[in-house]
Amino acid sequence: MSDRRRFVQVIQENEGIIFKVANIYAREGEDQKDLYQEIVYQLWRSFKSFQGKSKISTWIYRVALNTAIRHMNQLRKKASYVSMNSDLMDLYEEQDAETEERMTMLYEQIKQLNVVERGIILLHLEGKSYQEIGSITGFTPSNVGTRLSRIRNKLSAQIKNMNHGSG
Repeated sequence: MSDRRRFVQVIQENEGIIFKVANIYAREGEDQKDLYQEIVYQLWRSFKSFQGKSKISTWIYRVALNTAIRHMNQLRKKASYVSMNSDLMDLYEEQDAETEERMTMLYEQIKQLNVVERGIILLHLEGKSYQEIGSITGFTPSNVGTRLSRIRNKLSAQIKNMNHGSG
């Protein structure tokens, strides 16, 4: 199988990863499409150098998150603020209304985290182990655990403040 065909197959099998990262790190519409395309382009550029020392999904997450963070930094230089997509629930299968409401609230709170925290929590929600998250982000597994604990506390405090303010 040619490199091009193998690459297309890998992208098709893992496009959900790219789609999720683009939706979390880019504004709605064209920005998401641009980021998706940029991630695929960066994956293609480094595809021949992928040596299989990690899972293909780990490599895709690493490239996607690095590309997304670089993309956000470029946007920050152009504008003073970046809004995040509020339609993340389109990524999920239909769920009951209560679960969907909780997920929407959680993702709204995740959007308020910094770019590194967003990446770590996204990987955690995807079921990645501390070792896998560390491999993708460059942090040690124990540092990932510490950061996740802080992120959970931060999200919990944000949600409590939000609920307390509306009561």
